[in-house]
Amino acid sequence: MSPRRVPVSRRDRPAKPPLSRDGLVAVALRIMREEGLERVTMRRLASELDTGPASLYVYVENMAELHGALLDELVADLAVPDGGAPGRWRDDLIDLLAAYTVLLMRQPSLARSVLTLRPSGPHYLRLLDALLGLLHAGGVPARQAGWGVDLLLQHATATAAEQGARDSSTATASEERHLAVAVREAAAADYPHLHRARDELFSGTGEQRLHWSFAVLVGGIAATRTP
Repeated sequence: MSPRRVPVSRRDRPAKPPLSRDGLVAVALRIMREEGLERVTMRRLASELDTGPASLYVYVENMAELHGALLDELVADLAVPDGGAPGRWRDDLIDLLAAYTVLLMRQPSLARSVLTLRPSGPHYLRLLDALLGLLHAGGVPARQAGWGVDLLLQHATATAAEQGARDSSTATASEERHLAVAVREAAAADYPHLHRARDELFSGTGEQRLHWSFAVLVGGIAATRTP
């Protein structure tokens, strides 16, 4: 009697893991970090997750929502102050805003997308709460703080988007060099104020100028009453 033939499964891969919003965002975050936001498409995500693009819209309504979720994951890594030590609220606020800006500078495409978004994830809400808490520690009224936070985050995001575009564009670098030469060669008789300040227009490091810009905004927010 011949031995019984053992059946061989035709499946050459394990069962697919269940889809989830967290899983979708995790894959999108990996692709963005490794290849850039431009490569994060529904078709690419569907391929990575072994499903169809239409099935992903159960978890995110559109790409804008996905970009908001990606931002929320990035913001989770920010070290948020616990309310501000006495006398430190302004420095802590500026440091936090600078850290958020630098974080977005590493993903300039996401920064450009976030300019038109209203993120609402839990980590982003934690950032908002921390910013408001620091302004409160500085005695800034709630209405001024509410309006001010919007301005501060807009400045941070726009700065990150602009700097990212500059870093990736050789044309922009060339234009900046041409501007520096034009300013340096501008005749004092024709441009007296430009001539007087020309050595300062391009002075300072990027970090110094970033912190100074936030100091200016924070000071104005604290001093300027809302209507």
